[in-house]
Amino acid sequence: MTNASQNSRIHPVILSGGAGVRLWPMSREQYPKQFLPLCSERSMLQDTAGRVSDAARFADPLIVCNQEHRFVIAEQMRQTGRGTARIVLEPVGRNTAPAAAVAALIVAEQDPDGQILLLPADHAIQDQDAFLQAVATAAAAAASGHLATFGIVPTAPETGYGYIRRGGAVEGHGGAFRVAAFVEKPPREQAERYLAEKDFFWNSGMFLLPVRQYLAELERWAPAVLEACRTALARGRSDLDFFRLDEEAFAASPNISIDYAVMERTEAAAVVPCSIGWTDVGAWSALWEIGVKDQGGNVCHGDAVAWDSRGCYVRSEDGALVALLGMEDTVVVATEDAILVAAKDRAQDIKPLVEHLKTQGRSEPLLHRRVHRPWGFYQSLHAGDRFQVKRLTVSPGARLSLQKHYHRAEHWVVVNGTALVTRGDEQILLRENESVYIPLGTPHRLENPGKVPLNLIEVQSGSYLGEDDIVRFDDHYGRS
Repeated sequence: MTNASQNSRIHPVILSGGAGVRLWPMSREQYPKQFLPLCSERSMLQDTAGRVSDAARFADPLIVCNQEHRFVIAEQMRQTGRGTARIVLEPVGRNTAPAAAVAALIVAEQDPDGQILLLPADHAIQDQDAFLQAVATAAAAAASGHLATFGIVPTAPETGYGYIRRGGAVEGHGGAFRVAAFVEKPPREQAERYLAEKDFFWNSGMFLLPVRQYLAELERWAPAVLEACRTALARGRSDLDFFRLDEEAFAASPNISIDYAVMERTEAAAVVPCSIGWTDVGAWSALWEIGVKDQGGNVCHGDAVAWDSRGCYVRSEDGALVALLGMEDTVVVATEDAILVAAKDRAQDIKPLVEHLKTQGRSEPLLHRRVHRPWGFYQSLHAGDRFQVKRLTVSPGARLSLQKHYHRAEHWVVVNGTALVTRGDEQILLRENESVYIPLGTPHRLENPGKVPLNLIEVQSGSYLGEDDIVRFDDHYGRS
């Protein structure tokens, strides 16, 4: 290991993309699975950041994400004390090779001999000590110029993962092996053979890359990716606490994974086999596999009961009791506005169902009833002809944009907390049980000047109640 590598920490790069469609109805396009507490009391993103929280080993994380999710990510990082995480916004999705290139270019500016640890935000890892040991092994191999990936020791003939076949040992680095081949998702018989041969490992999609070497390999094998990312960074701009990549330049990058762009072509690829309790949480069946089971092999979350049932996954997220009787190998997930009932062995097939719902113009694939905003959230309670009722929760010190509506008026009733309301030229301070009326077309703003969350009921009335009937004059979050 070089002195530069010994003196620099590993730079975690968390990739927060994808819609997590197979975990519908909890995962929605605008609030996907990485923001949900599926495996612990924290979200999967927060769990991922927590794995690399040791400041002696790791620098502050860099998060590459969809620009629509920026405020959710910033708030979840703040909640876990990682508010110093740097957040880079992708204007369009371009897979893992460009995301890693952007991260490597950013890290290279401050630590050209450093290493980046690429971690998808939506993976579960149960053995933290084994994970850190695998990272240390990969870091040693990366310090000598290898591009390291993590191969998961398979526990079943899984057909939903790609595989890595190991070659000979990397000289001087116990626990690391040269990559002999990357293998696409195999049929069942082939997966069973891989399990028996002991030289094949699940492709985890996690990597530890020396910055200098990765950029050199990109220059050799995927120069269009590197050129597009360099330009996207050079033309990008800071936006509040975020950095926006230039859309035109980044969109010009090929849409390609690290595996295809570099790892399958380079002679420097290495794999670190590990048993870390890993799953990519790609379906409800994966959460059943890692969940705590009762005597019947059922996994229950929330107000859920599986009576005289076996091998079921049951989850209630809306507070209503979900009770199963005489069921086997079934998934039941209930949210406030949707209920999924599926055979457990069909859990990988939810995506076509969700696509069908989208073709019908349904909102359930896209949004929860609770919609998160940088100032807090709103939740639809009831809607009828020319009216809609919502709950608004505004975080302490937060404020909505100064705005007006062309087609609706609004009534606000404070349930608890304190509201400072701008209505035209007036400013009105409201407390619990007090209310205010906002006429159609009147500029207005809602603020929470207090130290506790503000909760109020909003009643909208008018000819059109869509969220796009809004004109922003001033916005603290740069959306005007």
